[in-house]
Amino acid sequence: MGTEMAFEVVNAVLSAEPISVDQAIAAVESDTAGAVVSFSGVVRNHDGGKPVERLSYSAHPTAHQVMTDVVAQLVAEQSAAGRSAGAGGGSSQPVRIWAAHRIGMLEIGDPALVCAVSAAHRGQAFAVCSELVDRIKEQVPIWKEQFFTDGTVEWVGAGN
Repeated sequence: MGTEMAFEVVNAVLSAEPISVDQAIAAVESDTAGAVVSFSGVVRNHDGGKPVERLSYSAHPTAHQVMTDVVAQLVAEQSAAGRSAGAGGGSSQPVRIWAAHRIGMLEIGDPALVCAVSAAHRGQAFAVCSELVDRIKEQVPIWKEQFFTDGTVEWVGAGN
């Protein structure tokens, strides 16, 4: 009997409210998790050599559902991979996932994308967190409007 890897999606949302890596870690950590890996994508003060003042993120109406679907797809693939690899000794520790992307106006230093993953072992926590960040950035339809200090504005992501 192949032991199926258990996953728990604690959070997978777009948020108009501030998000933090601390809240993500607190939501996924547990006494049975041997590893908690987190990522915080933060608004920087430059892009392409130009100084940035602030950003605004806009989401397509489907983006909330896409965010949910992206995480569900990753969980499905990881569950199947864990089963076929015969992960030794059927750990009772579920892999727990927390992910949120901000929408609206953000200032320099504000977290725009935060993810945290807890697992029994660090390898899996790192792998799932890295893949999660990549997929959210690639697949969730969110556009970034950059406001430069010289008064110019640039949209990023709308043409992809």
